[in-house]
Amino acid sequence: MNVNEGIRAREVRLVGADGNQIGVKSKTEALDMARNANLDLVMVAPTAKPPVCRIMDYGKFRYEQQKKEKEARKKQKIITVKEVRLSPNIEEHDFNTKLRNARKFLEKGDKVKASIRFRGRMITHSDIGKKVLEHLAEDCKDISTVESKPKMEGRSMFLILAPIAEK
Repeated sequence: MNVNEGIRAREVRLVGADGNQIGVKSKTEALDMARNANLDLVMVAPTAKPPVCRIMDYGKFRYEQQKKEKEARKKQKIITVKEVRLSPNIEEHDFNTKLRNARKFLEKGDKVKASIRFRGRMITHSDIGKKVLEHLAEDCKDISTVESKPKMEGRSMFLILAPIAEK
């Protein structure tokens, strides 16, 4: 943002400190008015013809903007994707362990990517892998929604579960 001497335009449309339109003034005249009020001349709309400048306390303005940005960042939720790896011929106990991990991740608010890696000739039975993934999705359906259905990508199949948003 251009401030005081950083403004290059010869003429500017001036807005006072109270928000009133002052009119089109030369840059030097506008700078003098800002200095008399012990404030800064700040370019608000550089693309307008002539550019719009406002008389304001630039330091205070920047501080307020930073405070707003910090507040917005505080309210932001960072969603991470955790991965749970399964195999097509997984035993019940191992499956339950992976299921428990997936549920734990979903309860924390993370997305879960459940993937199955087919090795060797297992790839011919991709339907078994799909059943395992659908079984996992079914067991987690009370706390999650299926974001993407099971799909093959190379030698692996994966599905993504997202936690149900609380209102």
